[in-house]
Amino acid sequence: MTVKESTALTVQSDKLAPKAADRAALDFGQAWAYAPAPESPDHVRIAPRYELFIGGKWAPPQSGTYFDTISPSTEQKLSEVAEADERDVALAVESARHAYEKYWSKLRPIERGKYVYRIARVIQEKSRELAIVESMDGGKPIKESRDVDLPLAAAHFFYYAGWADKLAYAFPGRNPRPLGVAGQVIPWNFPLLMAAWKLAPALATGNTCVLKPAETTPLTALLLAKIIEECDLPPGVVNVVTGAGKTGAAVVAHPGVDKVAFTGSTDVGKRIQKALAGTNKKLTLELGGKAANIVFADAPLDQAVEGIIGGIFFNQGHVCCAGSRLLVEEGIFDVLMRKLRDRMQTLRVGDPLDKNTDVGAINSKMQLDKIRELVLAGEQEGATRFSTPCKLPDRGYWFAPTLFTGVSQSHRIAREEIFGPVLSVMTFRTPDEAIEKANNTMYGLSAGVWTDKGAKSFWVSQRLRAGVVWANTYNKFDPSSPFGGYKESGFGREGGRQGLLAYLEVD
Repeated sequence: MTVKESTALTVQSDKLAPKAADRAALDFGQAWAYAPAPESPDHVRIAPRYELFIGGKWAPPQSGTYFDTISPSTEQKLSEVAEADERDVALAVESARHAYEKYWSKLRPIERGKYVYRIARVIQEKSRELAIVESMDGGKPIKESRDVDLPLAAAHFFYYAGWADKLAYAFPGRNPRPLGVAGQVIPWNFPLLMAAWKLAPALATGNTCVLKPAETTPLTALLLAKIIEECDLPPGVVNVVTGAGKTGAAVVAHPGVDKVAFTGSTDVGKRIQKALAGTNKKLTLELGGKAANIVFADAPLDQAVEGIIGGIFFNQGHVCCAGSRLLVEEGIFDVLMRKLRDRMQTLRVGDPLDKNTDVGAINSKMQLDKIRELVLAGEQEGATRFSTPCKLPDRGYWFAPTLFTGVSQSHRIAREEIFGPVLSVMTFRTPDEAIEKANNTMYGLSAGVWTDKGAKSFWVSQRLRAGVVWANTYNKFDPSSPFGGYKESGFGREGGRQGLLAYLEVD
Protein backbone atom coordinates (compact mmCIF):
# COMPACT_ATOMS: atom_id res chain seq x y z
CA MET A 1 0.00 0.00 0.00
CA THR A 2 1.26 3.46 -0.82
CA VAL A 3 0.04 6.80 0.36
CA LYS A 4 -0.18 9.59 -2.17
CA GLU A 5 -1.13 13.18 -1.89
CA SER A 6 -4.17 14.09 -3.93
CA THR A 7 -3.80 16.97 -6.35
CA ALA A 8 -6.14 19.25 -8.18
CA LEU A 9 -7.57 17.49 -11.16
CA THR A 10 -9.30 18.62 -14.29
CA VAL A 11 -10.85 16.08 -16.60
CA GLN A 12 -12.01 17.26 -20.00
CA SER A 13 -13.56 13.97 -21.04
CA ASP A 14 -15.25 11.22 -19.01
CA LYS A 15 -13.47 8.59 -21.10
CA LEU A 16 -9.89 9.77 -20.62
CA ALA A 17 -7.49 7.10 -19.39
CA PRO A 18 -6.61 7.35 -15.68
CA LYS A 19 -3.50 9.38 -14.90
CA ALA A 20 -1.27 9.26 -11.85
CA ALA A 21 -2.90 12.41 -10.51
CA ASP A 22 -6.32 10.74 -10.82
CA ARG A 23 -5.53 8.21 -8.14
CA ALA A 24 -7.04 8.50 -4.71
CA ALA A 25 -4.96 9.71 -1.75
CA LEU A 26 -5.09 6.22 -0.28
CA ASP A 27 -4.12 3.72 -2.94
CA PHE A 28 -4.84 0.14 -1.91
CA GLY A 29 -4.01 -1.29 -5.31
CA GLN A 30 -6.24 -4.30 -6.02
CA ALA A 31 -6.72 -5.20 -2.35
CA TRP A 32 -10.32 -3.93 -2.38
CA ALA A 33 -11.20 -4.99 -5.91
CA TYR A 34 -14.32 -7.09 -5.46
CA ALA A 35 -15.16 -9.92 -7.81
CA PRO A 36 -18.44 -9.44 -9.69
CA ALA A 37 -21.47 -10.45 -7.62
CA PRO A 38 -24.40 -10.26 -10.03
CA GLU A 39 -27.93 -10.90 -8.84
CA SER A 40 -29.35 -13.72 -10.92
CA PRO A 41 -32.43 -12.82 -12.98
CA ASP A 42 -33.08 -16.48 -13.81
CA HIS A 43 -36.21 -16.77 -11.68
CA VAL A 44 -37.67 -13.51 -13.01
CA ARG A 45 -40.12 -13.92 -15.86
CA ILE A 46 -40.68 -10.81 -17.92
CA ALA A 47 -43.50 -11.42 -20.37
CA PRO A 48 -42.78 -10.62 -24.03
CA ARG A 49 -45.84 -8.33 -24.09
CA TYR A 50 -47.92 -6.45 -21.49
CA GLU A 51 -51.48 -5.23 -22.04
CA LEU A 52 -53.45 -2.54 -20.23
CA PHE A 53 -54.98 -3.29 -16.82
CA ILE A 54 -58.52 -1.90 -16.96
CA GLY A 55 -61.54 -2.98 -14.95
CA GLY A 56 -59.65 -5.88 -13.38
CA LYS A 57 -58.80 -7.39 -16.78
CA TRP A 58 -55.83 -7.28 -19.13
CA ALA A 59 -56.91 -5.70 -22.38
CA PRO A 60 -55.10 -4.79 -25.62
CA PRO A 61 -54.99 -1.10 -26.55
CA GLN A 62 -57.70 0.22 -28.84
CA SER A 63 -55.08 1.38 -31.32
CA GLY A 64 -53.24 -1.97 -31.31
CA THR A 65 -50.01 -0.03 -30.74
CA TYR A 66 -47.17 -1.24 -28.53
CA PHE A 67 -43.80 0.24 -27.63
CA ASP A 68 -40.55 -1.35 -26.48
CA THR A 69 -39.14 -1.02 -23.00
CA ILE A 70 -35.38 -1.57 -22.92
CA SER A 71 -32.66 -2.06 -20.36
CA PRO A 72 -30.62 1.16 -20.19
CA SER A 73 -27.54 -0.82 -19.11
CA THR A 74 -27.52 -3.12 -22.17
CA GLU A 75 -29.88 -1.39 -24.65
CA GLN A 76 -31.60 -4.78 -25.05
CA LYS A 77 -35.35 -5.03 -25.40
CA LEU A 78 -37.02 -6.41 -22.29
CA SER A 79 -40.63 -6.43 -23.41
CA GLU A 80 -43.22 -4.54 -25.41
CA VAL A 81 -45.94 -2.60 -23.67
CA ALA A 82 -49.38 -1.40 -24.77
CA GLU A 83 -49.73 2.27 -25.65
CA ALA A 84 -53.01 3.64 -24.35
CA ASP A 85 -54.82 6.44 -26.16
CA GLU A 86 -57.80 8.60 -25.16
CA ARG A 87 -60.24 5.72 -25.73
CA ASP A 88 -58.33 3.42 -23.37
CA VAL A 89 -58.05 6.16 -20.78
CA ALA A 90 -61.80 6.79 -21.04
CA LEU A 91 -62.46 3.10 -20.40
CA ALA A 92 -60.09 3.14 -17.41
CA VAL A 93 -61.76 6.21 -15.90
CA GLU A 94 -65.20 4.69 -16.50
CA SER A 95 -64.09 1.48 -14.76
CA ALA A 96 -62.64 3.45 -11.86
CA ARG A 97 -65.90 5.43 -11.50
CA HIS A 98 -68.00 2.28 -11.57
CA ALA A 99 -65.74 0.62 -8.97
CA TYR A 100 -65.88 3.72 -6.77
CA GLU A 101 -69.66 3.95 -6.78
CA LYS A 102 -70.44 0.23 -6.65
CA TYR A 103 -67.71 -1.21 -4.40
CA TRP A 104 -64.96 0.91 -2.95
CA SER A 105 -66.88 3.86 -1.48
CA LYS A 106 -69.38 1.46 0.11
CA LEU A 107 -66.79 -0.77 1.68
CA ARG A 108 -66.26 -0.49 5.44
CA PRO A 109 -62.97 1.35 6.04
CA ILE A 110 -61.54 -1.52 8.06
CA GLU A 111 -62.15 -3.86 5.11
CA ARG A 112 -60.52 -1.36 2.75
CA GLY A 113 -57.52 -1.32 5.02
CA LYS A 114 -57.24 -5.10 4.82
CA TYR A 115 -56.92 -4.93 1.03
CA VAL A 116 -54.15 -2.33 1.32
CA TYR A 117 -52.38 -4.45 3.93
CA ARG A 118 -52.61 -7.40 1.58
CA ILE A 119 -50.88 -5.45 -1.19
CA ALA A 120 -48.05 -4.55 1.21
CA ARG A 121 -47.52 -8.15 2.24
CA VAL A 122 -47.43 -9.46 -1.34
CA ILE A 123 -44.93 -6.75 -2.28
CA GLN A 124 -42.74 -8.06 0.52
CA GLU A 125 -43.15 -11.63 -0.70
CA LYS A 126 -42.18 -10.67 -4.25
CA SER A 127 -39.57 -8.08 -3.31
CA ARG A 128 -36.62 -9.89 -4.88
CA GLU A 129 -38.36 -10.25 -8.23
CA LEU A 130 -39.58 -6.66 -8.15
CA ALA A 131 -36.12 -5.33 -7.24
CA ILE A 132 -34.46 -7.17 -10.11
CA VAL A 133 -37.03 -5.97 -12.64
CA GLU A 134 -36.71 -2.42 -11.30
CA SER A 135 -32.95 -2.47 -11.86
CA MET A 136 -33.22 -4.10 -15.28
CA ASP A 137 -35.85 -1.65 -16.53
CA GLY A 138 -34.55 1.51 -14.88
CA GLY A 139 -30.78 1.03 -14.54
CA LYS A 140 -30.50 1.67 -10.79
CA PRO A 141 -28.15 -0.50 -8.70
CA ILE A 142 -29.78 -3.60 -7.27
CA LYS A 143 -28.70 -2.67 -3.75
CA GLU A 144 -30.82 0.49 -4.02
CA SER A 145 -33.83 -1.30 -5.54
CA ARG A 146 -33.53 -4.07 -2.94
CA ASP A 147 -32.72 -1.99 0.14
CA VAL A 148 -34.53 1.29 -0.50
CA ASP A 149 -37.25 1.17 -3.16
CA LEU A 150 -38.88 -2.12 -2.20
CA PRO A 151 -38.89 -1.73 1.60
CA LEU A 152 -40.21 1.82 1.29
CA ALA A 153 -42.90 0.80 -1.21
CA ALA A 154 -44.19 -1.89 1.14
CA ALA A 155 -43.90 0.47 4.10
CA HIS A 156 -46.13 3.05 2.40
CA PHE A 157 -48.89 0.50 1.85
CA PHE A 158 -48.53 -0.72 5.45
CA TYR A 159 -48.59 2.81 6.81
CA TYR A 160 -51.66 3.98 4.91
CA ALA A 161 -53.50 0.71 5.48
CA GLY A 162 -53.40 1.65 9.14
CA TRP A 163 -55.09 4.99 8.43
CA ALA A 164 -58.04 3.53 6.49
CA ASP A 165 -60.34 3.19 9.51
CA LYS A 166 -58.88 6.11 11.48
CA LEU A 167 -59.56 9.05 9.18
CA ALA A 168 -62.00 10.59 11.64
CA TYR A 169 -59.15 10.70 14.17
CA ALA A 170 -56.73 12.21 11.65
CA PHE A 171 -59.10 15.15 11.08
CA PRO A 172 -61.38 15.26 14.12
CA GLY A 173 -64.69 17.00 13.60
CA ARG A 174 -64.04 17.64 9.88
CA ASN A 175 -65.95 14.73 8.26
CA PRO A 176 -63.29 13.47 5.79
CA ARG A 177 -64.69 12.05 2.54
CA PRO A 178 -62.99 10.51 -0.55
CA LEU A 179 -62.85 12.54 -3.75
CA GLY A 180 -63.74 9.82 -6.25
CA VAL A 181 -61.41 8.91 -9.14
CA ALA A 182 -57.73 9.84 -8.90
CA GLY A 183 -55.58 10.19 -12.03
CA GLN A 184 -51.94 9.58 -11.13
CA VAL A 185 -48.94 10.17 -13.39
CA ILE A 186 -45.62 8.95 -12.01
CA PRO A 187 -41.95 9.39 -13.08
CA TRP A 188 -39.21 6.99 -14.15
CA ASN A 189 -36.70 7.50 -11.34
CA PHE A 190 -38.56 5.53 -8.62
CA PRO A 191 -41.25 3.66 -10.60
CA LEU A 192 -42.58 1.27 -7.97
CA LEU A 193 -42.00 3.57 -5.01
CA MET A 194 -43.83 6.46 -6.69
CA ALA A 195 -46.70 4.13 -7.53
CA ALA A 196 -46.87 3.24 -3.83
CA TRP A 197 -46.71 6.92 -2.81
CA LYS A 198 -49.71 7.61 -5.03
CA LEU A 199 -51.84 4.47 -4.72
CA ALA A 200 -51.54 3.74 -1.00
CA PRO A 201 -53.10 6.96 0.39
CA ALA A 202 -55.65 7.12 -2.45
CA LEU A 203 -56.93 3.60 -1.79
CA ALA A 204 -56.84 3.93 1.99
CA THR A 205 -58.97 7.06 1.84
CA GLY A 206 -61.58 5.38 -0.38
CA ASN A 207 -60.67 6.63 -3.87
CA THR A 208 -60.22 4.57 -7.01
CA CYS A 209 -57.27 5.12 -9.33
CA VAL A 210 -56.03 5.36 -12.91
CA LEU A 211 -52.23 5.09 -12.79
CA LYS A 212 -49.96 6.07 -15.69
CA PRO A 213 -46.32 4.95 -15.24
CA ALA A 214 -43.43 6.47 -17.19
CA GLU A 215 -42.84 5.06 -20.68
CA THR A 216 -39.21 4.10 -19.94
CA THR A 217 -39.99 2.18 -16.74
CA PRO A 218 -43.45 0.61 -16.94
CA LEU A 219 -42.63 -2.94 -15.86
CA THR A 220 -42.85 -2.79 -12.05
CA ALA A 221 -46.12 -0.83 -12.23
CA LEU A 222 -47.49 -3.62 -14.39
CA LEU A 223 -46.20 -6.23 -11.94
CA LEU A 224 -47.89 -4.22 -9.19
CA ALA A 225 -51.12 -4.46 -11.20
CA LYS A 226 -50.70 -8.24 -11.18
CA ILE A 227 -50.23 -8.08 -7.39
CA ILE A 228 -53.43 -6.05 -7.07
CA GLU A 229 -55.18 -8.63 -9.21
CA GLU A 230 -53.78 -11.38 -6.99
CA CYS A 231 -54.99 -9.52 -3.89
CA ASP A 232 -58.50 -9.70 -5.34
CA LEU A 233 -59.33 -6.01 -5.18
CA PRO A 234 -62.73 -5.29 -6.75
CA PRO A 235 -62.41 -4.79 -10.54
CA GLY A 236 -61.67 -1.23 -11.55
CA VAL A 237 -60.39 0.00 -8.16
CA VAL A 238 -56.91 0.27 -9.70
CA ASN A 239 -56.36 0.67 -13.44
CA VAL A 240 -52.94 0.93 -15.09
CA VAL A 241 -52.61 2.58 -18.50
CA THR A 242 -49.18 2.67 -20.11
CA GLY A 243 -47.88 5.08 -22.70
CA ALA A 244 -45.96 8.31 -23.19
CA GLY A 245 -46.88 11.94 -22.67
CA LYS A 246 -50.12 11.79 -24.67
CA THR A 247 -51.44 9.06 -22.42
CA GLY A 248 -50.62 11.08 -19.32
CA ALA A 249 -52.26 14.16 -20.84
CA ALA A 250 -55.40 12.12 -21.53
CA VAL A 251 -55.52 11.00 -17.88
CA VAL A 252 -55.10 14.58 -16.65
CA ALA A 253 -57.67 16.04 -19.05
CA HIS A 254 -60.42 13.44 -18.66
CA PRO A 255 -63.51 15.11 -17.14
CA GLY A 256 -64.27 12.01 -15.05
CA VAL A 257 -61.11 12.43 -12.98
CA ASP A 258 -61.66 14.22 -9.66
CA LYS A 259 -58.06 14.52 -8.53
CA VAL A 260 -54.72 14.63 -10.37
CA ALA A 261 -51.42 13.73 -8.73
CA PHE A 262 -48.27 14.29 -10.77
CA THR A 263 -44.60 13.77 -10.04
CA GLY A 264 -42.15 14.85 -12.74
CA SER A 265 -40.59 17.85 -14.39
CA THR A 266 -41.50 21.43 -13.58
CA ASP A 267 -42.30 22.18 -17.24
CA VAL A 268 -44.89 19.41 -17.45
CA GLY A 269 -46.25 20.36 -14.02
CA LYS A 270 -46.87 23.91 -15.25
CA ARG A 271 -48.73 22.60 -18.29
CA ILE A 272 -50.90 20.40 -16.08
CA GLN A 273 -51.68 23.30 -13.76
CA LYS A 274 -52.65 25.44 -16.75
CA ALA A 275 -54.82 22.66 -18.19
CA LEU A 276 -56.70 22.21 -14.92
CA ALA A 277 -57.24 25.90 -14.24
CA GLY A 278 -60.96 26.58 -13.90
CA THR A 279 -61.90 22.97 -13.23
CA ASN A 280 -62.89 21.48 -9.89
CA LYS A 281 -60.13 18.91 -9.99
CA LYS A 282 -57.87 18.75 -6.97
CA LEU A 283 -54.18 18.85 -7.87
CA THR A 284 -50.88 18.00 -6.21
CA LEU A 285 -47.54 18.52 -7.96
CA GLU A 286 -44.14 17.20 -6.91
CA LEU A 287 -41.70 18.70 -9.39
CA GLY A 288 -38.04 19.47 -9.85
CA GLY A 289 -35.37 20.59 -7.43
CA LYS A 290 -31.88 22.05 -7.15
CA ALA A 291 -31.15 21.35 -3.52
CA ALA A 292 -28.38 23.03 -1.56
CA ASN A 293 -26.29 20.80 0.70
CA ILE A 294 -24.58 23.20 3.13
CA VAL A 295 -21.41 22.14 4.95
CA PHE A 296 -20.13 24.37 7.77
CA ALA A 297 -16.56 24.31 9.01
CA ASP A 298 -17.58 22.70 12.30
CA ALA A 299 -19.26 19.74 10.57
CA PRO A 300 -18.00 16.16 10.99
CA LEU A 301 -16.31 16.10 7.58
CA ASP A 302 -16.06 12.36 7.00
CA GLN A 303 -19.74 12.00 7.83
CA ALA A 304 -20.53 14.97 5.60
CA VAL A 305 -18.62 13.41 2.70
CA GLU A 306 -20.80 10.30 2.94
CA GLY A 307 -23.87 12.52 2.99
CA ILE A 308 -22.67 14.45 -0.05
CA ILE A 309 -21.95 11.23 -1.94
CA GLY A 310 -25.35 9.78 -1.07
CA GLY A 311 -27.04 13.10 -1.72
CA ILE A 312 -25.93 13.40 -5.34
CA PHE A 313 -24.88 9.96 -6.60
CA PHE A 314 -27.77 7.91 -5.15
CA ASN A 315 -29.80 6.59 -8.09
CA GLN A 316 -27.30 8.25 -10.51
CA GLY A 317 -28.57 11.63 -9.36
CA HIS A 318 -32.02 10.84 -10.78
CA VAL A 319 -33.60 12.23 -7.64
CA CYS A 320 -35.72 15.38 -7.48
CA CYS A 321 -34.36 16.15 -4.00
CA ALA A 322 -30.71 15.37 -4.90
CA GLY A 323 -28.17 17.60 -3.18
CA SER A 324 -26.85 18.87 -6.51
CA ARG A 325 -25.48 22.18 -5.18
CA LEU A 326 -22.79 21.80 -2.54
CA LEU A 327 -22.17 24.96 -0.48
CA VAL A 328 -18.91 24.72 1.46
CA GLU A 329 -17.59 27.15 4.08
CA GLU A 330 -14.38 28.59 2.65
CA GLY A 331 -12.09 27.51 5.48
CA ILE A 332 -12.63 23.80 4.83
CA PHE A 333 -12.92 23.89 1.04
CA ASP A 334 -9.53 22.33 0.24
CA VAL A 335 -9.73 19.51 2.76
CA LEU A 336 -13.34 18.70 1.94
CA MET A 337 -12.63 18.60 -1.81
CA ARG A 338 -9.70 16.25 -1.22
CA LYS A 339 -11.83 13.90 0.84
CA LEU A 340 -14.70 14.12 -1.63
CA ARG A 341 -12.55 13.34 -4.67
CA ASP A 342 -10.96 10.42 -2.84
CA ARG A 343 -14.36 9.02 -1.92
CA MET A 344 -15.72 9.49 -5.43
CA GLN A 345 -12.90 7.37 -6.81
CA THR A 346 -14.06 4.41 -4.70
CA LEU A 347 -17.51 4.41 -6.32
CA ARG A 348 -18.11 1.45 -8.57
CA VAL A 349 -19.92 2.27 -11.81
CA GLY A 350 -21.38 -0.54 -13.86
CA ASP A 351 -23.84 -3.44 -14.04
CA PRO A 352 -26.97 -2.48 -12.07
CA LEU A 353 -27.53 -6.12 -11.13
CA ASP A 354 -24.08 -6.39 -9.50
CA LYS A 355 -24.47 -6.11 -5.71
CA ASN A 356 -21.20 -4.13 -5.52
CA THR A 357 -22.32 -1.43 -7.93
CA ASP A 358 -22.74 2.06 -6.49
CA VAL A 359 -23.71 3.97 -9.64
CA GLY A 360 -25.78 2.28 -12.32
CA ALA A 361 -26.91 3.25 -15.80
CA ILE A 362 -28.50 6.53 -16.86
CA ASN A 363 -32.19 5.85 -17.41
CA SER A 364 -32.38 6.72 -21.10
CA LYS A 365 -30.40 8.13 -24.01
CA MET A 366 -32.50 11.29 -23.85
CA GLN A 367 -31.51 11.83 -20.23
CA LEU A 368 -27.86 11.06 -20.98
CA ASP A 369 -27.88 13.67 -23.76
CA LYS A 370 -29.34 16.23 -21.35
CA ILE A 371 -26.63 15.50 -18.77
CA ARG A 372 -23.90 15.81 -21.41
CA GLU A 373 -25.35 19.10 -22.65
CA LEU A 374 -25.34 20.67 -19.19
CA VAL A 375 -21.87 19.34 -18.34
CA LEU A 376 -20.56 20.83 -21.58
CA ALA A 377 -22.23 24.11 -20.63
CA GLY A 378 -20.43 23.98 -17.26
CA GLU A 379 -17.08 23.59 -19.00
CA GLN A 380 -17.83 26.33 -21.51
CA GLU A 381 -18.85 28.72 -18.75
CA GLY A 382 -15.50 28.24 -17.05
CA ALA A 383 -16.12 25.82 -14.20
CA THR A 384 -13.49 23.18 -13.43
CA ARG A 385 -14.63 19.61 -13.98
CA PHE A 386 -13.53 16.48 -12.15
CA SER A 387 -14.88 13.11 -13.27
CA THR A 388 -13.85 9.84 -11.68
CA PRO A 389 -11.45 8.01 -13.99
CA CYS A 390 -13.50 4.83 -14.36
CA LYS A 391 -13.98 2.55 -17.34
CA LEU A 392 -17.54 2.76 -18.59
CA PRO A 393 -19.26 -0.20 -20.28
CA ASP A 394 -19.30 -0.13 -24.07
CA ARG A 395 -23.07 -0.56 -24.35
CA GLY A 396 -25.79 1.24 -22.48
CA TYR A 397 -26.09 4.78 -21.12
CA TRP A 398 -23.44 5.78 -18.62
CA PHE A 399 -21.96 8.86 -17.05
CA ALA A 400 -19.08 8.93 -14.56
CA PRO A 401 -19.62 10.65 -11.18
CA THR A 402 -18.63 14.27 -11.72
CA LEU A 403 -18.18 17.45 -9.72
CA PHE A 404 -17.55 21.02 -10.76
CA THR A 405 -15.64 23.61 -8.76
CA GLY A 406 -15.27 27.28 -9.62
CA VAL A 407 -19.02 27.47 -10.12
CA SER A 408 -20.85 30.78 -9.92
CA GLN A 409 -24.55 31.15 -9.24
CA SER A 410 -25.17 32.31 -12.80
CA HIS A 411 -23.84 29.08 -14.33
CA ARG A 412 -26.44 26.76 -15.84
CA ILE A 413 -25.09 23.87 -13.76
CA ALA A 414 -25.93 25.90 -10.64
CA ARG A 415 -29.40 26.90 -11.80
CA GLU A 416 -30.84 24.04 -13.87
CA GLU A 417 -31.80 20.60 -12.68
CA ILE A 418 -29.31 18.19 -14.30
CA PHE A 419 -30.94 15.02 -12.91
CA GLY A 420 -27.67 13.13 -13.19
CA PRO A 421 -24.51 12.30 -11.19
CA VAL A 422 -23.14 15.85 -11.40
CA LEU A 423 -22.34 18.05 -8.39
CA SER A 424 -21.82 21.82 -8.52
CA VAL A 425 -19.64 23.17 -5.70
CA MET A 426 -19.69 26.75 -4.42
CA THR A 427 -18.32 28.41 -1.29
CA PHE A 428 -19.60 30.81 1.36
CA ARG A 429 -18.14 32.79 4.27
CA THR A 430 -21.06 33.38 6.64
CA PRO A 431 -24.31 31.55 7.49
CA ASP A 432 -26.28 34.43 5.99
CA GLU A 433 -24.41 34.07 2.70
CA ALA A 434 -25.04 30.31 2.73
CA ILE A 435 -28.77 30.84 3.22
CA GLU A 436 -28.94 33.50 0.54
CA LYS A 437 -27.18 31.25 -1.99
CA ALA A 438 -29.24 28.22 -0.99
CA ASN A 439 -32.49 30.11 -1.50
CA ASN A 440 -31.32 31.69 -4.75
CA THR A 441 -33.15 29.20 -6.94
CA MET A 442 -36.59 28.83 -8.47
CA TYR A 443 -36.88 25.48 -6.72
CA GLY A 444 -37.61 24.72 -3.07
CA LEU A 445 -37.89 21.00 -2.57
CA SER A 446 -35.09 19.98 -0.20
CA ALA A 447 -31.83 20.99 1.47
CA GLY A 448 -29.15 19.65 3.80
CA VAL A 449 -27.23 21.22 6.68
CA TRP A 450 -24.02 19.84 8.17
CA THR A 451 -22.76 21.23 11.48
CA ASP A 452 -22.02 19.98 14.97
CA LYS A 453 -24.06 22.83 16.47
CA GLY A 454 -27.69 21.87 16.95
CA ALA A 455 -28.76 25.49 17.39
CA LYS A 456 -27.08 26.45 14.12
CA SER A 457 -28.77 23.64 12.19
CA PHE A 458 -32.19 24.76 13.50
CA TRP A 459 -31.44 28.43 12.80
CA VAL A 460 -30.37 27.71 9.22
CA SER A 461 -33.16 25.20 8.56
CA GLN A 462 -35.84 27.70 9.56
CA ARG A 463 -34.53 30.14 6.95
CA LEU A 464 -34.25 27.73 4.05
CA ARG A 465 -37.14 27.81 1.59
CA ALA A 466 -37.32 24.06 1.14
CA GLY A 467 -40.03 21.55 1.88
CA VAL A 468 -37.60 19.08 3.45
CA VAL A 469 -34.39 19.95 5.32
CA TRP A 470 -32.08 17.21 6.55
CA ALA A 471 -29.52 17.92 9.29
CA ASN A 472 -26.31 15.85 9.34
CA THR A 473 -27.88 13.32 7.00
CA TYR A 474 -29.45 13.26 3.55
CA ASN A 475 -32.07 11.39 1.53
CA LYS A 476 -33.84 9.86 4.51
CA PHE A 477 -37.47 8.92 3.88
CA ASP A 478 -40.24 7.52 5.99
CA PRO A 479 -43.91 6.99 5.10
CA SER A 480 -44.98 8.87 8.23
CA SER A 481 -43.08 12.00 7.17
CA PRO A 482 -44.62 14.47 4.68
CA PHE A 483 -42.67 15.34 1.53
CA GLY A 484 -43.20 18.21 -0.91
CA GLY A 485 -41.89 21.54 -2.08
CA TYR A 486 -42.14 25.30 -2.30
CA LYS A 487 -42.00 27.60 -5.30
CA GLU A 488 -41.54 25.78 -8.63
CA SER A 489 -40.97 22.46 -6.88
CA GLY A 490 -44.73 22.09 -6.62
CA PHE A 491 -47.34 22.06 -3.89
CA GLY A 492 -49.18 19.59 -1.72
CA ARG A 493 -47.62 16.94 0.47
CA GLU A 494 -47.17 13.21 0.07
CA GLY A 495 -46.51 10.95 3.03
CA GLY A 496 -47.65 11.19 6.61
CA ARG A 497 -51.03 12.36 7.85
CA GLN A 498 -50.67 15.36 5.55
CA GLY A 499 -50.58 12.99 2.56
CA LEU A 500 -54.14 11.89 3.33
CA LEU A 501 -55.49 15.39 2.71
CA ALA A 502 -54.58 15.23 -0.97
CA TYR A 503 -57.21 12.53 -1.43
CA LEU A 504 -59.91 13.81 0.91
CA GLU A 505 -62.55 16.46 1.06
CA VAL A 506 -62.95 17.81 4.58
CA ASP A 507 -65.34 20.33 6.09
